[in-house]
Amino acid sequence: MTDNEEIIVDSAKSFSEAIEGTNAPLEIVDALSLIDVLYYSFDGLKHQGQLIVNSSLEDDVYEIFTLIEKIKFPVGSVIPIVAYLWDDHSSMAHNNSSSFNFRVIEGTTKLSLHSFGRAVDINPVQNPVIYPNGFIAPEGAKYSPSKAGAFSANNPVVQEFIKRGWHWGGNFEQPKDYHHFEKP
Repeated sequence: MTDNEEIIVDSAKSFSEAIEGTNAPLEIVDALSLIDVLYYSFDGLKHQGQLIVNSSLEDDVYEIFTLIEKIKFPVGSVIPIVAYLWDDHSSMAHNNSSSFNFRVIEGTTKLSLHSFGRAVDINPVQNPVIYPNGFIAPEGAKYSPSKAGAFSANNPVVQEFIKRGWHWGGNFEQPKDYHHFEKP
């Protein structure tokens, strides 16, 4: 790798562009930061994307993505979910990794930790949500922990999140949410 390695820019939004159209209250928006992250995608090339996270978690997420880049753990894309018109299902179907999205937990009326930028989803196609009834999201995804871009309990990225006090959805009782990391 050379210092002048070309970087493919997947997202270069301003903060106002990245939150455009959200219905989150101002006190939540004021607690968010937009960070640029580098990663290798499944094409083997270095990419730059962006995440909107709670400001208090900015260092954690940036440092974890530094590890992701260093070990060349492949990541599909990292684009603020505004690009998918705030539609989590559309973002997941495109294997997009994201954080802030003011929404409720699927099937409930409770706000998700994504609503506060306190949750990060990575590679939903390789790391789907598997519900107790057998339903898998995104549609067509298959969880194979040995495949590139998939997480397992001993994956260094999972271990780094856990070391920093985050919870991994792969450890949830139900549903199993293999792409999800959160810090309450």
